[in-house]
Amino acid sequence: MPDSTLRYRRILLKLSGEALAGDDSGIDPAVLDQFAWEIHELAKAGVQIGLVIGGGNIFRGAGLAAAGMDRVTGDYMGMLATVMNALAMQDALRRLGTEARVMSALAIAAACENYSRERALQHLDKGRVVLFAAGTGNPFFTTDSAAGLRAIEIGAEIMFKATNVDGVYTADPKKDPNAQRFESLSYDEALRRQLMVMDHTAIILCRDHNMPLMVFDIHQQGNLLRAVRGEAVGSLVVKE
Repeated sequence: MPDSTLRYRRILLKLSGEALAGDDSGIDPAVLDQFAWEIHELAKAGVQIGLVIGGGNIFRGAGLAAAGMDRVTGDYMGMLATVMNALAMQDALRRLGTEARVMSALAIAAACENYSRERALQHLDKGRVVLFAAGTGNPFFTTDSAAGLRAIEIGAEIMFKATNVDGVYTADPKKDPNAQRFESLSYDEALRRQLMVMDHTAIILCRDHNMPLMVFDIHQQGNLLRAVRGEAVGSLVVKE
C-alpha cells in the first residue's frame, strides 16, 4: 500500500555524475549502492521515479571542447558516459529487487531501450524506475535540460536536483562564507541573479511549463525520502 506520508507520487530525480564518484573519478560502488537503496525504498513505497544521471564522473565534453576537441564529438562522448552511469544504477537497483529500465536518447539496442515517452509511462505505471540516458540525444544540451524535458514529458509533479550542497545560495558557499541559502525563490529571480541552479535553457523550460524544482544535498542520508514527503530539505524553485 502506498505510504500516506508521501507528498509526491511521480517525480523526476536529477543526479549529478560527480555524486557517484565519491572521493575519486569513476563510480564508487558504495556511493552507488547508497543512492540505489534510497531510490529502491521510494519505489517500494509506491513513488513512480524517473531518473537522469549526468556523466561528469566519467567524461566532461565541455572541458575537452575548450581544449580544442570538436564540441559535437565531445558532447556525444558525454552522452555515452551517462549511459554507463544509468546501466550501473539499473544493475544496483535490480540487485535490490527493484525493476528498472534504461531508456537512451541514442540508439544502443544491445544495452538498453530506445527512449519512447509512451513506453516510459508504461514502465512508470508498472512501478519500474526509468533511467533516462544520453541527455536529449542532441549536442549543446546539458543533462539539466534533459531532466527538465523528461520531467515535463512524463508529467512529474516535481523535479528534484540532487547535488553536493543543501540548496541554492547567493554565491558559492565553499568560496564565500557570507553566502545565504534560499528556502525558496522563483525561476525569474534565479535568472536575474545568474544563480547556478541549472543552465538557462533548463531554467526557462521548467519555468514555462510550471515545473517546480527542489535542490538538495543527496549525501545527507534520508534527504530524498524527506524531500518526497514535502519537507524543506533544500531550496524550492517555482514559477513566479
